[in-house]
Amino acid sequence: MTLLTPGDPRKRRRLFTASIAVFAFFLVFRLFAYQVVDAGQINKISKESRSKTRTIQALRGDIVDANGNVLAHSVYTYDINAAPKNVGPINAVRNGQDVTLTVDQQAAEIARILHVTKEEILTKISGNGVYSNLAKGVSAAKYRSLQNLQLPWLYYDPILSRTYAEGATTGGIVGFVGVDGLPLAGIERQMNSCLAGVDGQETYERGVDGIRIPSSAVVSQRAENGRTVQLTIDKDLQYLAQNQLYSEVHRYRADWATAIVIEVKTGKVLVAAEAPSVDSNDFGIATDDSRKSRIFETSFEPGSTMKTITAATLIDTGRGTPTTKTVAPYSLKIPGRVVSDSHHHPTEHLTLTGVLRDSSNTGIINIAQGIPKQVRYDYMKKFGFGVKTSVNFPGEASGILRPASLWDGTTDKVSMFGQGVAVTPIQMAMAYQAIANKGVRLQPVLVDGCQDSSGNLTPVPVGAPTRVISESTATQTLAMLEKVVEYGGIGKTASLSEWRVAGKSGTAQISNDNGIGYGYLHAVSFIGMAPVEDPKYVVAVTFFKPRTVSTSLGATPSFRYIMKKALLMGGVPPSTTKSKPILMDW
Repeated sequence: MTLLTPGDPRKRRRLFTASIAVFAFFLVFRLFAYQVVDAGQINKISKESRSKTRTIQALRGDIVDANGNVLAHSVYTYDINAAPKNVGPINAVRNGQDVTLTVDQQAAEIARILHVTKEEILTKISGNGVYSNLAKGVSAAKYRSLQNLQLPWLYYDPILSRTYAEGATTGGIVGFVGVDGLPLAGIERQMNSCLAGVDGQETYERGVDGIRIPSSAVVSQRAENGRTVQLTIDKDLQYLAQNQLYSEVHRYRADWATAIVIEVKTGKVLVAAEAPSVDSNDFGIATDDSRKSRIFETSFEPGSTMKTITAATLIDTGRGTPTTKTVAPYSLKIPGRVVSDSHHHPTEHLTLTGVLRDSSNTGIINIAQGIPKQVRYDYMKKFGFGVKTSVNFPGEASGILRPASLWDGTTDKVSMFGQGVAVTPIQMAMAYQAIANKGVRLQPVLVDGCQDSSGNLTPVPVGAPTRVISESTATQTLAMLEKVVEYGGIGKTASLSEWRVAGKSGTAQISNDNGIGYGYLHAVSFIGMAPVEDPKYVVAVTFFKPRTVSTSLGATPSFRYIMKKALLMGGVPPSTTKSKPILMDW
């Protein structure tokens, strides 16, 4: 048997020591590499795995009325969430004392703030999950109260929401935004470049349990909030007009109604009311028709309010005066049809003023038939028909005014009393503004401007004024319209005892859906201005398809109510002069 020769113990020790040294060197090298050489990259990878970036929504700017009253405002609400797996007793400070709060006590504190039962909270925070929603859309006040509890397992998601203080009172004009914050209608859409802010960004870290680490948030880009849009609307006058319309629409069983108040010398729209109207806070329940502003977006044949435009054209072209005489039979044959007045009467001998007073269709045709149709078309264009206003409201209609070269014999005659053409309520109101403003038509102003956080207002561009008729023509036309209110069968119901009022009624037939002929329902209107000696306001009221009234007697009560409120709220003193007599019959 052969025995192995024992090795040199010293040699084995040296070999073992060397092996240990090499292994130790390798460990030290790798540790150095991890902690020094590769530390930045490792930390970056680690942070990326636990970091999350969140968009900080910018607050949308306010929409305010002419006096600074807020009509639309953005606020944060908060979703309140919990991480059930982290729920447990905590040490906290209450009333200046260090205390240990049980889960039951913590749930009771949350329930008190959220106005729910403790049992509801306990149910939601039980288990080992990392997410449980306790409440959605909580107000900022409740959110702050919950934060003050300093419960480490609660966390919050801010949600941007839009509120409208006046709801349906200004809904048609202000518009609304969708659930995604995108503007869908009205001023919200038109002035989005002013109202919309610039979103920011925030990065935060999450623990191994997926819960946000509160102290880790870093804002990489601050949110820039939107600016304020100031309207010309007077909230209080708008409210009064809106309520009046709602009451009358219901009473007349009309499809809809509009009321406009224009400040004569500035063109500012003080009231743009309509009923029914969309509630901007709950636009989803409104009909498609009610979600729009009919004042800007709906066209209709105006009827006899157009006779004022024909009369002004007659005077301005030198073809007539307020006392020019004509004959007005009950009916009159024109190319393609027979035209008649609204009520049967023997042949009348009227002046131009008398024609307006009695709103005679046959009379206006006989007295104005000498005006070439191209001339009347040109005047109608200058009065603002057939084109959108410079407001350029979203969805705004231009109305219908075909070139005179396309007018047949029927259109040539019936357009004198408002058939064969279509207008928007705002176009018709601004045509009367031109008469009240000594013959100069201004562009309507709905938005004063865009205001920054320092209060600097950038005005919105407004179209240039247009000289439509001479000052003399405007004065004579205004005098004729005053006689309509003084002596007209319907006009008298629009008078005010304290102020001199001028105006004209309109009872327009509504064409059938197939475009052939007219139905039995009407669009009834009254447009007027006051005080006549120095007009401050134009008020235009229209009811579309009323079922319980078929004449403009349906529009004059609302006209009187709104005009009187405007004059009182505007501090306009009562009239102290009387109108001059004008020959109306011969």
